[in-house]
Amino acid sequence: MGKIVSSFFISLDGVVESPDQWHFPYWSDEMGAVVEAGMQSAAAMLMGRTLYDEWSAYWTSTDTDQEVAKALNEARKYVVSSTLTKADWANTTVISGDVAAKVNELKAQIDGDIQMSGSATTVRWLLANGLLDELHLLVHPIAVGHGRRLFEDTPTHPLKLVESTTFQTGVLDLTYVPDAG
Repeated sequence: MGKIVSSFFISLDGVVESPDQWHFPYWSDEMGAVVEAGMQSAAAMLMGRTLYDEWSAYWTSTDTDQEVAKALNEARKYVVSSTLTKADWANTTVISGDVAAKVNELKAQIDGDIQMSGSATTVRWLLANGLLDELHLLVHPIAVGHGRRLFEDTPTHPLKLVESTTFQTGVLDLTYVPDAG
């Protein structure tokens, strides 16, 4: 049975938007190893429509890191959307309609991690519907002060810390699971 694992670069003040504008000074070999391990454990990828639009345009261009592009282009991808009717990116399936039922079916069919990188709106929805299995945060020691936050206008969701590491750069590598109490 698959589990949905969501990963974010996140600032101390909870910002997940536009990490390309604040994240790179904290990149290190330690972080690279964590990101690589997440990519290697992915049996499939799940994303929302916005991330799908961004990544499908970027990772199919010739100006990208070809090794990463090859891995992403070949990966099984699922995009949650109520408006997308056809996915042109290779190996992509659109999930619409009764999304909760279809995500549960996906989890039952896949053996391994269903990785998410970004897609905050989709992650909030998955968490609210009891479908998110693990939340992996790389907390950067910076207050960005503006931008979309991971948790905006959400109900309370108790989480349990199951793993933590501090990198030399001050980034915290935190893994949470939903806590039923």
